[in-house]
Formats: sequence, structure tokens, C-alpha cells
Amino acid sequence: MPGFTAADVPDLSGRTYVVTGANTGLGFEAARVLAGRGGEVVLACRSEDKARAAMAKILEETPGAKLDFAELDLGDLEAVKQAAESLSQRENLDVLVNNAGVMIPPLSHTEQGFELQFGVNHLGTFALTSLLLPKLAEGKDPRVVVTSSIAHRSGQAVWSDPKAEEDYARGQRYSDSKLANALFFVELARRLSAIGSPVMSVGCHPGVASTELGRHVGIANLAMKFVGMVLNTAEQGAWPTLQAATGPEVANGDYYGPRGLREMSGPSGRAFLTRLARDPGAGEWLWKRSVELTGVDPELLPA
Repeated sequence: MPGFTAADVPDLSGRTYVVTGANTGLGFEAARVLAGRGGEVVLACRSEDKARAAMAKILEETPGAKLDFAELDLGDLEAVKQAAESLSQRENLDVLVNNAGVMIPPLSHTEQGFELQFGVNHLGTFALTSLLLPKLAEGKDPRVVVTSSIAHRSGQAVWSDPKAEEDYARGQRYSDSKLANALFFVELARRLSAIGSPVMSVGCHPGVASTELGRHVGIANLAMKFVGMVLNTAEQGAWPTLQAATGPEVANGDYYGPRGLREMSGPSGRAFLTRLARDPGAGEWLWKRSVELTGVDPELLPA
């Protein structure tokens, strides 16, 4: 099956990538390949110990790889602001890969009280990206990559209860957060294009891959491990991320995912977005709501 794989990643010498949640799963695999192709990779993670352990594994495969750590907790907006300030001080920053996320946990909340999946998967990503846009605009072929999911197809644009005070259906909340990711990258692409920014906003999804993301699913976690054997491994699941972050033919607003049956596995290529995910009205509404909830307003991007 034709499509983009890790073998298609070009030489990345002189380019700097920030990968959130890079200590495990898809983020680790993306960081490993990016570093192996000569890119400087900043592993933005909550745990420095886990990030350093991941860096050691990458160095075993690619001695001399250019790696660094940035402390990032997407579940705390104040911590996100601190991380963005630190990353903005770097000499170079070309691509932000928003990979980190949580999936179907028991009811939990961020430091600011938002339901964890919406808070981490979308609000934290929105804030970090918005705060780094000025720095990214100085980069070479700068890009923002936002990771959505095939679960966005069942997402509903209902974020009137961001703290889950009325109800909590964790599977639906996950789908809603992934729809938010899709709406965000599409709306960001529109706004970047409107002001002639050099930054591209690109989306991706991994299909169905065996990673630690499903650790809260309980007995279904065993099924996920089986799925990993017959569908995508974490390494394969990272191919759409790598295409979005490095593909030479990528354009602003593109969306990538596996090309196999129902986009669950296989090499990466153009992926399907629902009509709701592409709806300008929903995108604008979520943007305004996100500014309101995070207190972060990328003012350089007009409506």
C-alpha cells in the first residue's frame, strides 16, 4: 500500500522540533525518527525522569542525537505558560508537535478545574500553541501539528459543561476532545492563512495503535494490545505525525492518517474530516470559548 512511512522522512539537519508527550508511545516514536534524521528534538513532558529515560533510548540508536527536555504539564495552564515562555527563549523553534493527550480516564480535572480530557487534549494544546506562534513564525518552514483521532467522528460540539459538573460519559468526552482538536487545527489554519503567516497548521491521527494512551480502558486494554498486533504498532501509528511534521508536500490545513481500512492502519496519507470538524461556525465558536477559558488570546490572528 503506497503512502508515507518513516522511510520518507527527509534530512532534518538544522531544524528544531518540540514534541509533547514524547517519553512514550506515538510521541516517543516520532521523536526517535526526527532525531534519527538529524533534527534537534525537545521532549516536552511532565516527568523529567521519564523524558531522560526516553532520551537515553534514542541515543542508543542515534549516538550524538540532539535532544533536550522541557517541563510541560498540559493539565495546568500556568505551567503551560511557563513552558511556552521557556521554549520561546530557544534560539530556534521550527515545528510544534502536539501529541500529548489522555484517553477515557475516570472523572478527573485539571489544575483549573476543567474535565481532564477537554482540559489536556484541547485547552492545554490551544494555550501552548497560541503562546508559541510568535516564536514559530521566526522558524524555517514552521508548522503546528495537532493530533486528533478517528474518534472525532462521533464528537459533539457541546462544551457548555467544561468541568463535567452535569454529567460525565468518558468515551463521549474523549470523542468531544478529539473533535475540538480537529476544529482547532482547521480554524488555526484559516486564521494563519488570513494574515499571511508562514506557519502552517496541520492535523493528523494515528488510526488504531497499541500505546499507553488506553491504560484507563480496563479490560479493553487487553484488546488494545491485540489490536496492536494486527493493526498499527506505536511506530506505525507515528507515521501520520511524521508526515504532518516533515512531509515536503504538506499544505496548510491538511489532515493525515493511515490509508488502510477505515483509516485504522497502514502508511499515511490524506485523511477524512467530518463536516462538523470543518464547520467554520463551530471552529470560530470553539476558538472564542477557548480564549475565554484559558485566558490566552493569540491577538495576531483576526477572526
